[in-house]
Amino acid sequence: MPIQAIAVFCGSKSGADPLYEQHAIQLGSLLANKGVNIIYGGGNKGLMGSVANAAIAHRGNVIGIMPEILRDWEHHHQGLSELLIVDSMHTRKRMLYERCDAAIILPGGYGTLDEVFEILTWNQLNIHQKDIFFLDSGGFYEHLIRHIEFMRIQGFLYEAMEYKLTVLKEPEELLPYL
Repeated sequence: MPIQAIAVFCGSKSGADPLYEQHAIQLGSLLANKGVNIIYGGGNKGLMGSVANAAIAHRGNVIGIMPEILRDWEHHHQGLSELLIVDSMHTRKRMLYERCDAAIILPGGYGTLDEVFEILTWNQLNIHQKDIFFLDSGGFYEHLIRHIEFMRIQGFLYEAMEYKLTVLKEPEELLPYL
């Protein structure tokens, strides 16, 4: 089934390596050009802002979902197709998952990892079976991917990692899945 809407999880900061932002911009442009709706946290800073701004510049449909508590912290984006302000982080994550066909994870911090592990857990528990992609920009997720494999080897996971997520090195590697 082609992906019509994808949740993008990434940092509200841009990070130390310029490649992170380059990939975020390329991804936003690519998704907009392919007509894939972007659903994300609604911020206008960091990689979140880069993805959204690139998609908007290419006439993409970008939907932001932001809890009230983060409205000022993450500087909610003013130019989105739709911005939903919700009551909590839990509501935000649930709505992101409900509205997407798949998720892609770019570099980010604690919040990004929280979203990653919740969607992976929900896949494992068969709450949903959505495709999950890591955009491993410049090797950002290499340590985490090795740790996930280590968890499997140590008997803590029910399936091998490749059944739950796909690792991409470049934004264009997402094209066959769209």
